Amino acid sequence: MSADTRLGEHEAEERAAHWSGEDEWTDETLRLLRELRAPHRRKRAGQIAYAVYCVLLITVVWGVMPSMGLFLEASMGADYTGHGPAILAAMPAGLCALALGCLLLGARDALWRGPVVPPRESVDWLLAQPVRVGRVLRPWLWVSCAVALSLGVLAAAIGTVTLGLTVRVGPLAAFAWCLVGGACLPLLATALGVEVETGPRVARWVRSLTPYACGLFLALAGQSVLAADGHAVPWLERIELWSGPWGWAGIAALSPTPAAVPGGPVAAGLLVALTCACLVRAYRAVGGALPLAAVRQRSRTASGVMSALLTVELRAARQVAAGAAGGERPVRFRLRAPRRAALAVPWRDCVALLRAPGAVARSVVLTAIAVPAAGLAVNAHGGTAVAALLAALALGYWAVAQLLESARVETDDTRRASWAPYPFAGLMLRHAIVPGAVALLISCAAAAVILPLGGPARAVLAPVAVPALVAAGLVNACRGASKLHLLMAPSQSPAGGTGPVQFLIWYLAGPLTALALLAVPFMLALHRGTPAAAEAAALTSVVVTGGLLRWMYVRAVKLTR
Repeated sequence: MSADTRLGEHEAEERAAHWSGEDEWTDETLRLLRELRAPHRRKRAGQIAYAVYCVLLITVVWGVMPSMGLFLEASMGADYTGHGPAILAAMPAGLCALALGCLLLGARDALWRGPVVPPRESVDWLLAQPVRVGRVLRPWLWVSCAVALSLGVLAAAIGTVTLGLTVRVGPLAAFAWCLVGGACLPLLATALGVEVETGPRVARWVRSLTPYACGLFLALAGQSVLAADGHAVPWLERIELWSGPWGWAGIAALSPTPAAVPGGPVAAGLLVALTCACLVRAYRAVGGALPLAAVRQRSRTASGVMSALLTVELRAARQVAAGAAGGERPVRFRLRAPRRAALAVPWRDCVALLRAPGAVARSVVLTAIAVPAAGLAVNAHGGTAVAALLAALALGYWAVAQLLESARVETDDTRRASWAPYPFAGLMLRHAIVPGAVALLISCAAAAVILPLGGPARAVLAPVAVPALVAAGLVNACRGASKLHLLMAPSQSPAGGTGPVQFLIWYLAGPLTALALLAVPFMLALHRGTPAAAEAAALTSVVVTGGLLRWMYVRAVKLTR
């Protein structure tokens, strides 16, 4: 038994020793609460029922009906098996990556929220009374399990449609085998979340191992892409599939296909047995070993995040969640202070990035995802090419935005800039130096990867887009207080109220402008691949950068009036 479990049980024993059997009124308290909150529960049940109805309606309209149409066309002679061999080749490593990502999400979610999250009123009042903790907390564990299980069933249905159309596997067999992983992995992630919520030691391990797990996820995703391109490594895939529960689900999903791995029933049995054992352990932990202090903290954090989301303060929600999850370890490297005043702002930005190495890592990951999207835009045509290019530019902006936290901190409270001998707008311009340099280094590394594949004219587009994206990020950093009144704008259109659209345009003004102005020249440069087209894209980027920086300057001046 771990020390954290013993600590939770010790807390439960202290509660039991402090309150006698005559003080314990769990059944009466819960019965009284049910009676008092009956109107609220009926209203809440109606809201949940309506949400479930909307989800089912969207699923049927956008999922079930099109899938049935595709199966009907396949029965009438349509052939969708052209991509079947590539999908089968990509499945071993790809399924391992998806399973590992599911477990990682469950563990990371438990660092700040957790699968057992009762409402604030239950935490602040009910758990402070002489009641049995398990009776109060276990229903919320089952709610988390039900939500996770529904998502797993949806994933199994998507896998069934994919295998049924591209590999011609029977729908019932495909769904049954896909459901093994689709049901067990989300439940395993929930049980892992309970373990993280129960023990600080497990939480520390999760924080320490997250970078390595992310690297392994990216490696498996890259291996899946290479396998789909015909560069599979069968012996490595076999090791990955049998290495743990993340691979057992893949073995089960492959069992009804021509690429089946021997031992499918064994892997499915192991995964089901492990899931049951972990759920039993989670059930017992919620009954006694779960520290109530952790439950209170996570409930307050979830309430703070929800409040920030309701006011459309996405950055505030992320900061609340990140603060509760625990900060990352700063790199133990001291950057000597500069002797010239002109280097003060770049020095501060460098120190900020050194103290948050995860920002650079996220920028690298997003850039790595943007490269294949740009490659898809090269070979595609029509709407697919435009969507792929916009996705690549959006991912590029997201990657650059990870490096601009120092500029956003300055605009949170302009009084912090009183130390600087520059006007506030000039200070914001200087905050573009270090993020732009780091983003250029990352983009040049991406260009080095693209160079042997897409030619020099296409490879140069990655660093060419950086200045405009940095300027777009600075424009967004200087947008000022949230204009929630736009959400209630009275203007109407044939499709309904335009308030949310107006708010979205204001909220994402910088990146939307950059994407709209860069899309056409970059699309031409990607498709033509000539130096002239690349030069035109570079010239457009320079002009867009100048315009966005001017816009940022005007916004920064307004902030300090």
